[in-house]
Amino acid sequence: MLSSRLTNARFHTMDPAHPVAHDLGVWEGRIVALDEEATALPARRVVDLDGATVLPGFIDSHVHLAWTGLKAGTPSVAPCARVEDVLGAVARAVAAAPRGAWVDVAGYDQRALGRHLTAAELDRVSDGRKVLLMHDSGHGCVVNSAVLDRLPPGVAPRGGPDGDGFLAEGAMAAARALRLPYAQEELADAIGRAARECRAEGITAVAEAGIGGALLGHSPVELGAYQLLRDRGALPLRVQLMVTADRLHEVGAHPADGLPCALDLGLRTGFGDAWLSVGALKIYTDGGMMARTAALTAPYEGVTGPGRTGQLQDTPQALTRVIVDGHLAGWQLAVHAIGDRAADVALDALERAQRERPRPGARHRIEHAGLIRPDQLPRFARLGALAVVQPNFLRSFGDDYAALMGEERAGWLYRGRAFQDHGVTLVGSSDRPVTDGAPLRAVQFMVERASSSGRLIGADEALTVDAALRAYTVGGAYACHWERSAGTLTPGKQADLVVLGDDPYAVPPARIGGIEVVTTYVDGERRD
Repeated sequence: MLSSRLTNARFHTMDPAHPVAHDLGVWEGRIVALDEEATALPARRVVDLDGATVLPGFIDSHVHLAWTGLKAGTPSVAPCARVEDVLGAVARAVAAAPRGAWVDVAGYDQRALGRHLTAAELDRVSDGRKVLLMHDSGHGCVVNSAVLDRLPPGVAPRGGPDGDGFLAEGAMAAARALRLPYAQEELADAIGRAARECRAEGITAVAEAGIGGALLGHSPVELGAYQLLRDRGALPLRVQLMVTADRLHEVGAHPADGLPCALDLGLRTGFGDAWLSVGALKIYTDGGMMARTAALTAPYEGVTGPGRTGQLQDTPQALTRVIVDGHLAGWQLAVHAIGDRAADVALDALERAQRERPRPGARHRIEHAGLIRPDQLPRFARLGALAVVQPNFLRSFGDDYAALMGEERAGWLYRGRAFQDHGVTLVGSSDRPVTDGAPLRAVQFMVERASSSGRLIGADEALTVDAALRAYTVGGAYACHWERSAGTLTPGKQADLVVLGDDPYAVPPARIGGIEVVTTYVDGERRD
């Protein structure tokens, strides 16, 4: 007997062998039958979906759940567009904080202001507190003098000796390391809140893009917060955890193991269960375009000074060593590379790693792949590297990014069709909370290639609706090694699915992003 049968719906299975179904049978959290095979079996419960459209649950392959949840509970300066308004918001946050406390403030983005705030400006409203304004990109912050004075020797603001207070990448990590880590219970609350937000948008599984690291690490025991939720049965969706490469260290393993570096006990990709598992090793090679720290081969348009081409996180030699060591230790790698110069470093290192120890099925990922030159596309394909992109970046920030790149390079941003045409697996994701995380709005952008203002960006990179949806279902499952259990509505797979108020295949592309998510099923159960 079936646990339940879902009927009277249009199921887009994403399975070429059975692309559309009208009935789906579930038993013990798994899909066991479609159409007549499902209707032929008795069911304890029959759910009439009233003609709705159903897809496999969306998979967001690059999110930051803890950061998302914490940001939602943090005072914010957004959407302030004047320096005095920002300082007023900071002053209100300071007034609400105990004396001597750290004051964390979210929503900072210098683009709206036309420049970065200075430490001196923050000092005017800090009242003796240590103040840190987190940049929305996650790759920088602005701090006041109370924080600058506590930084280790050699750590300087990006603006140089004038002390403008903007700390990028490693300098930001040094500032964040000065504050007390979050408690596991606090993190669990934040993770649960963010995961429920994802689920409401039709997402049934995510890859958390980096725990335990210096840039976005919230606790040295951050994994324990996810385990708390898992143990309580309170994890709202499936989570795969990327571990940042900061956690790798030299080990005294047997020489035959070939492990120059590893996590303790040899932990690596694949450990865990269907609800919580260890995924890829996260390695940062550069920063982000919002903060102007993505590493480019040619300068940003309109940006002056020493940072005109962004920055790598370390020397190419040091980054290559980390990538090769992670590969030798048996990890799937998720290499953060937004700029084309960073992508060169990542591709060179992956090529070297595969020469040293061939692993054809490694499925190494390039996270973001924000600016990819035409000559880099065949290298992606040859190495079997996956492109994990964030289409909503261009929907939200496309006007700014296109202006930064200039006319020729704008068409290389967050590609779609070029990856597809070269046989590169394209994977959809959000990088939540950097911008909007809704998969359907991202799908709309992938089809239209239009920013929120209507500007076309890389129109030649437009995809079909089917290809865009596959990036958030089949592609996401493949990127996370979940293809045997997720990504399609196929008998034997988990009954994770999203019920929609309209059919993205049938409506005009401009309406896809506004389609209602009616409900989400995980393990065959409604998770509203």
